Amino acid sequence: MKLNERQIKNAIPSEKPFKLNDGKGLYLYINRNGGKLWRFDFSYNGKRKTLSIGKYPTVSLVEARQAAENARCLLVSPPYFYTTICI
Repeated sequence: MKLNERQIKNAIPSEKPFKLNDGKGLYLYINRNGGKLWRFDFSYNGKRKTLSIGKYPTVSLVEARQAAENARCLLVSPPYFYTTICI
């Protein structure tokens, strides 16, 4: 189930850090001190990696989703574009 703004704002820190999952590897990591950080988990060369996207609310839910989608696109196809010159 995808996150919404209300769930994010109402997330209360606990003794242990926890995650609010948005799906497809994107989640909001809640620290014990109440800090909220966007992270994206993915596999690269068979190893699990984590990309830190930014702090909430500096990075909104929509922006975090877009950043995760951009990262997914880069994993699927490299950012190099080859063109053929036809004469």
